[in-house]
Amino acid sequence: MIAVHLKELKFHAFHGLYDGEEKAGGPFEVNLTVWYNPEGPVKTIDQTINYVILFETVKQHMLERSSLLETIAEKICHTIKSIYPVITEVKINIDKCSPPIENFQGKTGITLHKIY
Repeated sequence: MIAVHLKELKFHAFHGLYDGEEKAGGPFEVNLTVWYNPEGPVKTIDQTINYVILFETVKQHMLERSSLLETIAEKICHTIKSIYPVITEVKINIDKCSPPIENFQGKTGITLHKIY
């Protein structure tokens, strides 16, 4: 089994339920890992999962406003699986780096882990 990773992807996006989030937006960080079982030795890009396509998929969905991070994660997983049916597992973390919580320093976020 091979895992392909995208780590610490940074986006300015407009996700959230609270006043102002849809206007001002904020910083988000995404980590994605997908697993697949190659049929044999991987020697060309056509035999693997292209991380450029993974990145473009994440970027596309991160730039579409959503109230819930869970919704974004589900859409990303669904799209990736439809592009690469050979994927057996996906794990995605989406962190809101500056959540609108008074006197809060840190990140909030979600993890979605799917096994196909």
